[in-house]
Amino acid sequence: MPFRVGVDIGGTFTDIVFLDPEGRVHTKKVSSSVDDYARAIVDGVRELFGETGLGGADVSELLHGTTVASNAILELRGARTGLITTRGFRDVLEIRRLRMPRLYDLAWEKPVPLVERYLRLEVTERINAQGEIRIPLDEAEVEQAVDRLIGEGIEALAVCLINAYANSVHEERIKQIVTRRAPGLPVCISSEVLPEIREYERTSTTVINTYVMPVVQRYLATLREGLGKIGIRSPLLIMQSNGGLMTDEAAASMPMHIIESGPAAGVVGSQALARQMGLGKVITFDMGGTTAKASIIEDGEVNRAAEYSVGGGIMLGSRLLTGAGYLLRVPAIDLAEVGAGGGSIVWIDAGGSLQVGPRSAGAFPGPLCYDLGGTDPTITDANVILGYINPAHLVGGTVKLNARRAQEVFESRIARSMGLGVAEAAYGAHLIAASNMIRALKAVSSERGRDPREYVLFAFGGNGPLFAAGMARQLEMLKIVVPPAPGLFSSFGLLYGDVEHHYVRTYRRQTRTLDFGELNTLVGKMEDDALAQLASEGFTGAAVRLRRAADLCYHGQSFELTVPLASGRLDAAAIARLEETFGQEHERVYGHRAGPDEPVELVSLRVFAQGIPDRPRVPERIVVDREMRADRLTPRRVYFGAEHGWLDTPVLRRGDLASAVNGPAIVEEYDATCVIPPQATGALDAYGNIVIELR
Repeated sequence: MPFRVGVDIGGTFTDIVFLDPEGRVHTKKVSSSVDDYARAIVDGVRELFGETGLGGADVSELLHGTTVASNAILELRGARTGLITTRGFRDVLEIRRLRMPRLYDLAWEKPVPLVERYLRLEVTERINAQGEIRIPLDEAEVEQAVDRLIGEGIEALAVCLINAYANSVHEERIKQIVTRRAPGLPVCISSEVLPEIREYERTSTTVINTYVMPVVQRYLATLREGLGKIGIRSPLLIMQSNGGLMTDEAAASMPMHIIESGPAAGVVGSQALARQMGLGKVITFDMGGTTAKASIIEDGEVNRAAEYSVGGGIMLGSRLLTGAGYLLRVPAIDLAEVGAGGGSIVWIDAGGSLQVGPRSAGAFPGPLCYDLGGTDPTITDANVILGYINPAHLVGGTVKLNARRAQEVFESRIARSMGLGVAEAAYGAHLIAASNMIRALKAVSSERGRDPREYVLFAFGGNGPLFAAGMARQLEMLKIVVPPAPGLFSSFGLLYGDVEHHYVRTYRRQTRTLDFGELNTLVGKMEDDALAQLASEGFTGAAVRLRRAADLCYHGQSFELTVPLASGRLDAAAIARLEETFGQEHERVYGHRAGPDEPVELVSLRVFAQGIPDRPRVPERIVVDREMRADRLTPRRVYFGAEHGWLDTPVLRRGDLASAVNGPAIVEEYDATCVIPPQATGALDAYGNIVIELR
């Protein structure tokens, strides 16, 4: 029976999930190999083959969430990239937008450009905003620029000419010249990458796509080769930042879509579970070894941002304080992120205050209790001291923890300095970590006008179920859902994704003076491109779903709102409905709308294309292999703060919650630990989720 495989790379662990059509699940968690991420994937799958008796022929498709592209930017290890642009626009990447991530911080400096100035060259040409050629392209200058950049040893070339979104003829000619003079050199032109208005956003996105392209191509080729050696030759699909899937070939040519590949999968899985359970309002909470991430799902739909910054550090919900990283204008699931995970380092600042993160011990050397040479106490060490984590059971017992070393160092480095007992100091670190992560939950809820008390908290990741109840109580949330295999849920979320592609094209016109023939031709061309892409991936006819949207603003506004656009042929009635939809959205977002005589501008057109499989991608009920063991674990003493102190706490398997259990209780699984605190109840629902009710 064929298995679909989901693989997610985290900062500490690489998670692998096998799923067959009957709902049987096999899981594996291995340490990430940061020097070569593909190696951990191949080795982990090989080990799972040995444990289950499966082989490469049993894998029907492999779905992958990867951090390779984002790491290339964070570590500034992308390709040596050159940029050709219109004369006068050489410094767009450095001028950026006049925004700062921290108000009044005079010491803040812009991140260094991904393309150094001497590798940014200008050529003579000019196309106006209507697409008319005012100054022809000087091809001799282009040839000189290409030769000079090749002489500087560039590994990839980006081309971004002013107003190329309106007419791409000059960019296309430059691409032809580059292909002739430097065969094999990766080249990206902005009219293919992002045919959208605004020169900085278009230049930054094109440069990022170019900068990571050789890195992603090498990684995917290495992964393909490694999978081939263990007999896997099935389709390889990569999770996009927007929550859709794309083939490895598409990802290799447009890697900008997979920069935030990893965090998206858990939200996609939560969306599917929320629909299955009939929940309309959900906040997702994903805590791993390095970071914690939150997002929101409303009426079965995830929130997506039209752009985001890469490498800007911790991301919170504000859309005003931006500019810290490298701007990427592609749709992405809207996430708030804080630097708090199991590996977050606990330290005391110069004022004697206890701090947690954002530095992390990572996969190596890891927390003290890993006994791999780590010297700094971490949140995982604190949780071992408090009794939340069983030193003999992490990752199903394959990772043994040195609890004594964690206690000794925590006491000498933290507790004594603060004049506290080791349990009180560890619990203080636990509370500070929880407080840091509550910032992310608030960023997607109360800071956006949502009351978190009306939402259900979905907790997953290796540490999410451990912290969820305490955080929910602070926010007065009453219900928590912990899905099966929570520590591997991002991998599992990959299995819920559909193949999806987003297309955008700027078409700036006032809605009341539209040429409907021209408009319908442009939309039809975008949909034809989408259909051709899906057909190349095996989706045709009823297996294709297309949706349209449009970016609109009132005349004179600088930023747009995206609203749905009707299917079928567009006419005056359809545009009138579009204007009304825009007015309603403007009032919902900003609290007001303009009068009926105020001109509305259509700025960009969008097409969303999905490939729909012929059967549900995930069965309604799943059975996880690592949860089949029925033996009970020994109760242990667990510290629940000054209010409750040390309590004798039963340690259970997930199956023990078939009947409701009153807290306190610890639920130990292969991939995660779930804490049910005092004054709470935990039970399994019909889908195998742990549902915690807080009193």
